[in-house]
This record gives sequence, structure tokens and C-alpha cells, in this order.
Amino acid sequence: MNILRSCNGSICISTEWFDFIGEKAALGFPGSPYAIDFKLTVPESSRMELMNVSVYSCADTSLGCSCGDCPSSQECSNPEPPPQKKEPCSIRILSIEVKCIDFSVAILYILLISAFFGWGLFHRTSERRRVESSKEPLLNVIHDDGIDSVNLQRDESVVTKGPEIDPQVTKRIQLAPLQGYMSNFYRSYGSWVSRNPTFVLFSSVAIVLVLCVGLVRFKVETRPEKLWVGRGSKAAEEKQFFDSHLAPFYRIEQLIIATVPDPKHGKSPSIVTDDNIQLLFDIQNKVDGVRANYSGSMVALTEICLKPVGQDCATQSILQYFKMDPENYDSYGGVVHAEYCFQHYTSADTCLSAFQAPLDPSTALGGFSGNNYTEASAFIVTYPVNNAVDDVGNENAKALAWEKAFIQLAKEELLPMVLSRNLTLSFSAESSIEEELKRESTADVITIVVSYVVMFVYISLTLGDAPHLSSFYLSSKVLLGLSGVMLVVLSVLGSVGFFSAVGIKSTLIIMEVIPFLVLAVGVDNMCILVHAVKRQPLELPLEMRISNALAEVGPSITLASLSEILAFAVGSFIPMPACRVFSMFAALAVLLDFFLQVTAFVVLIYFDFLRAEDNRVDCFPCIKVSSSSVETSEGIHHRRTGLLTRYMKEVHARILGFWVVKMVVIAVFLAFTLASIALCTRIQPGLEQEIALPRDSYLQGYFNNVTEHLRIGPPLYFVVKDYNYSSESRHTDQLCSISQCDSNSLLNEISRASLTPESSYIAKPAASWLDDFLVWISPEAFGCCRKYLNGSYCPPDDQPPCCSPDDGPCGVGGVCKDCTTCFRHSDLVNDRPSTTQFRDKLPWFLNALPSADCAKGGHGAYTNSVDLNGYGSGVIRASEFRTYHTPLNKQGDYVNSLRAARDFSSRISDSLKMDIFPYSVFYIFFEQYLDIWRTALINIAIALGAIFIVCLLITSSLWSSAIIILVLAMIVVDLMGVMAILDIQLNAVSVVNLIMSIGIAVEFCVHITHAYLVSHGNRNQRAKEALSTMGASVFSGITLTKLVGVIVLGFSRSELFVVYYFQMYLALVVIGFLHGLVFLPVVLSIFGPPNQHLSIDIHQVESSSDLS
Repeated sequence: MNILRSCNGSICISTEWFDFIGEKAALGFPGSPYAIDFKLTVPESSRMELMNVSVYSCADTSLGCSCGDCPSSQECSNPEPPPQKKEPCSIRILSIEVKCIDFSVAILYILLISAFFGWGLFHRTSERRRVESSKEPLLNVIHDDGIDSVNLQRDESVVTKGPEIDPQVTKRIQLAPLQGYMSNFYRSYGSWVSRNPTFVLFSSVAIVLVLCVGLVRFKVETRPEKLWVGRGSKAAEEKQFFDSHLAPFYRIEQLIIATVPDPKHGKSPSIVTDDNIQLLFDIQNKVDGVRANYSGSMVALTEICLKPVGQDCATQSILQYFKMDPENYDSYGGVVHAEYCFQHYTSADTCLSAFQAPLDPSTALGGFSGNNYTEASAFIVTYPVNNAVDDVGNENAKALAWEKAFIQLAKEELLPMVLSRNLTLSFSAESSIEEELKRESTADVITIVVSYVVMFVYISLTLGDAPHLSSFYLSSKVLLGLSGVMLVVLSVLGSVGFFSAVGIKSTLIIMEVIPFLVLAVGVDNMCILVHAVKRQPLELPLEMRISNALAEVGPSITLASLSEILAFAVGSFIPMPACRVFSMFAALAVLLDFFLQVTAFVVLIYFDFLRAEDNRVDCFPCIKVSSSSVETSEGIHHRRTGLLTRYMKEVHARILGFWVVKMVVIAVFLAFTLASIALCTRIQPGLEQEIALPRDSYLQGYFNNVTEHLRIGPPLYFVVKDYNYSSESRHTDQLCSISQCDSNSLLNEISRASLTPESSYIAKPAASWLDDFLVWISPEAFGCCRKYLNGSYCPPDDQPPCCSPDDGPCGVGGVCKDCTTCFRHSDLVNDRPSTTQFRDKLPWFLNALPSADCAKGGHGAYTNSVDLNGYGSGVIRASEFRTYHTPLNKQGDYVNSLRAARDFSSRISDSLKMDIFPYSVFYIFFEQYLDIWRTALINIAIALGAIFIVCLLITSSLWSSAIIILVLAMIVVDLMGVMAILDIQLNAVSVVNLIMSIGIAVEFCVHITHAYLVSHGNRNQRAKEALSTMGASVFSGITLTKLVGVIVLGFSRSELFVVYYFQMYLALVVIGFLHGLVFLPVVLSIFGPPNQHLSIDIHQVESSSDLS
């Protein structure tokens, strides 16, 4: 522009332009170093003519340009325009934009609520008339001094209820056959346990201890690919094919040095300065000096790094423009040379890397826009390290040792160096994620221990009775609570031991979550069992109280436990190994916990009640208190109805009995469920890497900088299987992109797709070994494919033995003076090699070093791009064409790029009738998200179906089973709505949580429903009696126990714990509590199954019928 401004006027004419550039100018000023006189006319005597030839467009058919060189050629189809971004369906109401799903849900809600209110008004009017005629209040039940016990008769297929208004009339319920059998079984079993407590205790514990023996084979799986990639994964199979036929993707060690944004403008200054590049040389010097001890030998980077050509590492760094040598910095021109190489990295010899390959600046710089590399705000330094599939020769072990030393160097030395220059540093090694996950396993030990201690304290308090502080030492249940916690620990160890014995490795999630989960689930049943025993009349012998309690709550405990086990078992169908193994371990742990609860814990209850009734001190049963001291404090045998029980009976149940309250409850819960359905569409699939790591991990900053600074995505390989290179096959033309190749060839399509990166996620055309090979053997590339007179390979003139750097300038003489090109045009058919020519010269090409005389040599760039095993038959089993993804900043980008690559490969494979698949190193981790919604919905449906069958078998009530499933479905939908609100992503962890939430939510529903079924009266009276009987146990024994344990998880150092276990489980507890103690009783009082009680006359009511 400065030169053009020197022209006169706004337009330069030719004479002025030639006069200007031919004028001699001083050094440093635009112009020529010597005067040039341009002759614009030619004298006739010179017999010279001005050149005046036609210029042809590359699209001219006579030239036969390839689509890669000339996309405008008539034979080349224009790239498809980028697809328009699909906006979600929306409707404009006045000035408000409303999504279609939201509008549809709102209309549905209005219709449902209108219909319900209409029905409710009609039903209320009819009921009021009946109430007025009978003069009986809506929720009138006999007010007793205590709580009715529901299982009192010897034959549990007929349960007597009492007391009644008429002492000669009692209500009896005809239970479902299976429920009756279970009640009879538990009654008999309870008596047997009470008579044989020692045998039951030791035999049950011994069975679980035998399973614990398997802990000697205990191992923890920490490899990410073994945790997050399921068996039968298509991506895993493709990775295995790529690794075995080509080469495993190298290990990545990376540094990101970035400038700090200006606080005033918020823009980061350029990092490409003399001082920063010199700092990078100092950092590189320290990295080169890293030595790691492996089996007594010191391992350096040069021993493990990727070396495509020669002995230089293929380090991706801006320092490659100076051959990684600080001595070259000033002689090459410093920053000016680097900026020159940004634009000429493929053409200038001085810009070639130390390993003799061009370095794309987009791989070594970050934070720039477009191609403005000088504005880059970050240096990206990448050290590719050799990776071994089967770790032959312990190469990976050496790399692991060096990576550990590298991370230590970055933390202790490099970080202070960078911070002192007001820059930021983030770093990562290939093993970093695995090592940080291991560290995370011990990071939350204190959290887990505190959770257990808090739960133990709460259990001890909630199980005991303390009418007076003076009798607390007798009525407390500290020893019983501690024993119950130990049984939970034993069940977890038994589960881990069993699976360890059969060779299934544990995971960090299992070690951290299952103990808490089983404790939260197991404590519920403990509280329900103890409270059931307490509700029995003290006049009865302890053996009968235990028997009655088991008969009363045994069926519901069994139903809840089976539902939980089934829900966990369904999670084992999740393909992700970490979640599948977690579900298996959890299912067995819950099963063992249930087994110990109905065996060992029942015995412990029996012993504890014997201790209390014998006035022996809790935790010190050898100490016995005199009866007189106990009686002075009214004794422990004085049984009072608890405050929570009175609240449930006299306040909570009465409030829910009002029709207005019922209408509001139904309206509010229905609204939230329908709103959650709309919110579910906003849940995004994925699992942010930052969440899976400890909050204080150095990788947190690294992943943030990767998102912020990187301007190139992960490498993308298109792998072609069974490429037939014979002259009879059309595969070559279907793959290549040079002249005479098909316009719809693979490489042309990749190039075309790179023009629309926003939809294809392909950043640039692919590097093609096939194109370069065809050019390399071409007779026109006279410096490339050459041979001696004896037919052996002859290198280019600027390579040994034709030329040696020690011999001075290379000449045309010497040993290579008689070398000729491999082929003449007449030797080729349409410039294509024959099958034999292809087979003979391909190894030459892959071993040919690139140089100035022939840059097309394939050694280094394509060494691992072709599988030569068995290629002599005319078929190459595997070959790859390398390109890059666009920058992938969000989880959705990774998922969409995988989907786009597979769609592209599928389309090309169908078009060319060839087997082609895409491969990138991250595919195996993100494949699960392609159908995560389908997986979630199917497994949730299976879990709900399994629980429905269990409920139906035990209760024999289709009506009540349907209500339970309805409430469970609402809980799951509402939980997903909360996930959308809290921005919790859908992944295997959250899917397992959703499935498990069904099993856990069963406890909020089953006990209330079971109590409702065995109660008498109309629907309102039975709903109130169910709340009076089980409401307090559900609240204190289920809601609060889970709440206490969950709250502790909020203090975890792991973001994974906080998001997927604290937030989701806290939401589940709150939602389950509201549905179980608010919504479910209302539904039962309106739509509950009919009363199964029968009125019969008896002449004498047993004393056990007068329960209070």
C-alpha cells in the first residue's frame, strides 16, 4: 500500500508504475537498488514480438485440472451450501416468543386441569350430599391412644383391624395371596429368629464373610478407555483396527503458555515477541533436561519421542522455525523470521522443522483469529511420544516415568518461570487424567467417613427413645445403630469381594459411592423395622412383638428392596463399563444388605430390646441399673406417641383431607411434571472433563485453556479398508484428487467438505499419501522417483550418497550422475502405474526422504499411513488419509463432529462401494452420546416395568401397582426437569442415577401404599391411617436418613460428586418426599383402590385387637 501511494493520482498507469519501480532508491526506501530502464516498445529491427498469448482458466476441460486444484472445474460439483441452523419450533404470542413444546404442554395442562376441576366439583357436590345424609365427617376415624397394628392374626390371609365402634364387630381384610403368604412367612420366621438368635446371627454374618475372602483379588480399574468404552463399541473396534494395522495414536504431552488479558480492554496481547520466544527456548531447555528413573536407567525425551525423520523429535512448537536451536534465533532474523514462516511454512527451506517437515502455525499457536498468526496470544507446545498397543518392550512404562517427571518439572520450575513474566501456564501429559482420577479416589475419604459418622449419629438418635434424659443410657440405640452401620459395610465388602473373586475389577465410583448409597438405602429398613417393633403392645412377649413387626412391614420391605435391586440390575445393561460394573456391585450390595437386615439385624433388635427391658446400659450391657432408679424417671417402658407421629396423624393428614388442598396439590404437581417434560428437551448429552476431576487439579486450567486458545481440532483420519490398487480396479481414481481422478473421489469430497466446516467439522483438505505417491512416480517429477542403472533406488541429488553436506555444494556429478527417472510417459497407462509398478515402487516412496529437490518423499509423513502386510496381492488392507477437525470447544461439538464424520463416511462408502470409516482419538469416549437418550428411555422403561411386575405379584392389585408406577414416573420426570434447571448433562452416570432413583423412590411410595391397602374405611380414612401408621417412619427413616447422608456429599472436593451425587440425590430426596407424603396420599384418597375389608361378627375380641 505504501508503494501504491507513491503513484500520482488515484490510479497508476503502466508508465508511471514502471518508472517508479525502476527508479534507484536508497537502502530502506521502496524502489530498486539500481536503475532499471523498462522498454515499453520493441523496435522492428530487433525481430522480437511482444508476448500475446491466450490465458486459459483452470476450469478449461482441455487442461484436466483436478478438483482439488480447480474447484470451479465443470466436472467438479460445487460444495453444498452450509445447512441452515435448525431453529426450534416457536410460536409468537403477542410480543413473546414461545417454543412449540412449551405451548403444547401449557395447552395440555389447561385441558387436564379443567377436566380435573370439573370432575372434582361434581364429585365434591355428590360427596357432600352423602356426608350430609350420613352426618359423618369426611375424614372421620376413631381416635385411639396409639397407632393401629395391621397384622395381628395368626392367619395373615385375613387381617383383623380394631378397635371398632361396636365391640362385637371387627373389620378384616382379605390380603393378596402372595402378600398373605409373605406375612405368614415373616410371622413364623420372626418367631424362629427370636428362638434361635445366636445361630441366625453367626450363620448370616459367616455367609457374607465368605464372600469377603474374594477381596484378596481386589483390583481397581483406572484406565479411561476401560472405564468409559463399552464392549461391542463400534468406535472401539475401529480403534483396534487402526492401532493394529497402522499405528496407535501417539501419546500427547502439552504445554500452553498464554498472555494475560488486558484488564481495560479484555483482549490478550500477542505472545509473539522476542522475550517470550527466548522464554520458550529456556522452557524447552529444561524439558530437554528432564530425566526419569526407570528400572535404574535414566529416560530422556529423545528416547521416547516420535521421530518421523532422523533423530529429531517431532515437537510441535514455534521454535521449529529456528530448528529448535537458540543459536539460530538471531541469525535467522528473530521474530521477523517467525512471522515470515507463518505464511511460508511449506515453501521456505529455512522454515522447515528440525525433523524436515513443514510446521503448520495453527498447531503451534493459539488465540488468533482467521490466519492472523501474529495476533496469537498463546504458544502451544506439543510433544508427541511413541505409543505401544501391547506395551512391547515396556515403551509405555518408560513414557509413564518420563511423564511423571515432566509434570513435576512443570509444577515446580516451569510454572514460576512463566508467572514471573506475567504469563499463564497450563500443562498435561497422556497419563494425567488417569493419575488425577487416582488422586481423586483418596481426595474424598474424609467426606465418606464424615458421611458415615453423621449417618451413624442420626441412626442412633432416631432409633432410640428418650422420654427423659435420665433414662437415655437405657433407651438409646447407639450400639444397635453402630451394628447396623457395620452390617452395611459388611454387605459392601461382600459385594466387592464376590466380584473381585470372579475377576471383575472395581472402579473409583464404586469405592466412593456404593458405601454411601447402600447405607442410605439400608438405614431406611432399619428404622422401619425398629419403629414397627416399638409400635407393638408392650403386653405382648418380645418374641411375638418381633413376629408381629416382621409380619407388618416385611412385605413392604421386601417389595422396596426387590424394586431397588431390580433398578440397580437394570443399570447393568448400560454399555459403559464404569456404570455397568457400578450397577452390578450396587445390586449385589443391596441384596446382601437386605439379607443381613432380615437376619442379623433382626437378631440385634431382639438383643437390644432384651437389654433395655433388663435395664442394662446401652454400649455397656454388662452394667445393669437398678429397677428403682429407672422407675423414678417413669421407666423406659412408658410408651408415648411421638411428636412426628402426632403431626402426621393430626395435622398433615387433616390438611391433605381438605378438597381445596387436594385440588391445589394435584394442580401444582401436574404443572411441575408437565413443565419438566418441556425442560427435558433442554438437557444436553455429555460429561465435561472438568467435572470428572478434582476441583484443585491442574487439568482444570488446562482444559479451560484448550477451549480458549486452540484453533485446530484433533487429527481426523479417514481409513480405507481393502484398497485394490491393481490397474483393473477403479479404486485409485475413486480415492485420489489429482488430474484424472473422479470428481466425487474421497479426497475431493473431503476437500469439498472442508469448505463448510460449520457442518462437516473438517478443517482442511486431507494429506494424501496416494496423491503424493502418484506425483512422486510421475516422469515430470524428475528429482523424485529415480533409479540407478542396476535398477535400485536412487535418491534426489541433494541427498546422500548423491550429495553430502561435508562435501560442499552439491553438483550433478558423482555416483548419481547416471540416475534416471523410474518411468517414461510411455511406461504408464494414462499416467497411472500398473499393478506391478505400484507394488514395486510403493516401498520406495514410503522410505524416500523429503528434500528441496523432491518434497514428495513419503518417509516420515506417511510412514504409518499404509499397511504393507500382504499388499503384494494387489490389495492394501488399511490406509489412512489425515486431516483435522475444527476446534471442538463443547461436549456437543465432540458429539456432533463424530456424528458428522460418520455420516460423511457412510455416504462416501455407499457412493464409492468401498469400506471407509473415520477415526479420531476421542471417538471411543463420545460414541455413547450418539444414542444416550435412547439408552436412557429404554432402561427407565425396563426398570419401571420390572417394578410394576414385582408390585403386581406382591399386592395382586393392578390398581395400586399402576398408581405406584405413575408416581415413580413423575418422580423421574421431575428429576430430569431439575437436571435441566441445574444444567446437569445426560451421560452414563446420570442415566444410572435416573435408573437408581426409581429404586430409591420406591421406598417413598411402597410403604404408604401398603399401609393404605391394609387399612379400613373409605379412601380418605385409609389415606389418613396410612399416613398415621407409616408417615413418620417414611419421613424420619427414609427422608431424613438420605438427606443427612446427601448433605455431607456437598462438601466433596470432587465436582463429579457434587453434581451427580449431591445435587441429583438431594433433588431426588426432596422430590421423593413431596410425592410420597403429599402427592401420593392425595391420589390414594381420590383414586385409590377400593376397600377390601369385610365386616364380620365375633363374640370376643382378643386383647391384641386393642392396639393403640
